[in-house]
Amino acid sequence: MTKILAINAGSSTLKFKLFEMPEETVIASGMVDRMGLPNSKFKVKYGDGQQYLVNQDIPTADMAVDLLLKALIDLKIIGDYKEIEGIGHRIVAGGERFKESEVIDAASLKEVRALSDYAPLHNPAEADGIQAFMHLLPGVPEVGVFDTSFHTTMPKMNYLYSIKREYYEKFGARKYGAHGTSHRYVSHRAAEMLGKDLKDLKMVTLHLGSGASITAEKDGKSFDTSMGFTPLAGITMSTRSGDIDPSLVAFLQQKLGLKDPQEMIDILNNESGLVALSELSPDMRELEKTRETRPQSQLAIDIFVNRVIKYVAGYIAEMGGIDALVFAGGMGEGDPKMRQRIIDGLSVFGPKLDPVLNDVDTVERVISSDDSPVAMLLVPTNEELMIARDVVRLAHLG
Repeated sequence: MTKILAINAGSSTLKFKLFEMPEETVIASGMVDRMGLPNSKFKVKYGDGQQYLVNQDIPTADMAVDLLLKALIDLKIIGDYKEIEGIGHRIVAGGERFKESEVIDAASLKEVRALSDYAPLHNPAEADGIQAFMHLLPGVPEVGVFDTSFHTTMPKMNYLYSIKREYYEKFGARKYGAHGTSHRYVSHRAAEMLGKDLKDLKMVTLHLGSGASITAEKDGKSFDTSMGFTPLAGITMSTRSGDIDPSLVAFLQQKLGLKDPQEMIDILNNESGLVALSELSPDMRELEKTRETRPQSQLAIDIFVNRVIKYVAGYIAEMGGIDALVFAGGMGEGDPKMRQRIIDGLSVFGPKLDPVLNDVDTVERVISSDDSPVAMLLVPTNEELMIARDVVRLAHLG
């Protein structure tokens, strides 16, 4: 059996899952939280519901990786570091350079860092994580799995903005999208569940979590997606505004007396969306509980659903029809009422939901009725598994 680590490193977190392949069994998972901050936390889940937790300062990625690897030995999850045969890393921005997952060496690691302008909070941290593993496990293949690579198949009409071409050519100003690893996983799994070739399906996948994106997939490839140059664009999200008139950004910046444009971007990323509309919470579950007593909660729900319907309907028109609609992400997987609202809003296209099959939380299944012209599926996303599969494939393991 081959053991593969799937790593998701952020500016202050490092999440991991350890897989046994080809069985695709998770034998350990966990995370380092508050990395680089006082009172960091390190947690491992393993065995039959066992947990290991430690609180200590973890100032660097090198220390986080060292702590993780030692814990795997100390907890007897592995007997030797040599058992880890490959490591996969989620990387947010691959630009146009990384059109698919790739084995990372010193040269390509520099390229990951060079793309930091496109994901300043993520790419540097992800590069630090890769470098730490290279140092502590030399010779073990490191594979980069890029959020943006799945969307590099979009046609120019969908990824170019209506601005001077030189801005694209000189600065890379274009739509890149995000959540590509999730969309890739759920679309492939949906095709398997339907017993059809992905290339034969016109599909819309909805990754509805705290960050939310919608992707149109045609001929087995990403055809269009809601997120843009950054994950701030698209539908209303938990704390992100989604699409907004650029002139309004400048207007508000002036009215609020903000000197640094980044301050306005931070507001749109962290203080907008559901939390701003509801004046209560970014969590849809809290809005559901309070929607009958708080008009703001109901309004936030209505706006969220409205934006989703606009994108899905537009993508159906773009592709010339739809065969399958797939729900994933925290809300997409765990909120039957939200799925019902969205499908009701798309009734003009004829989808028919089976209310019994839909009345479930995070269970993989078809939720459309037998006579529905559009197949509708709930597919819990598994980005880490997709990362592990890419490691096995690209590093020629197993």
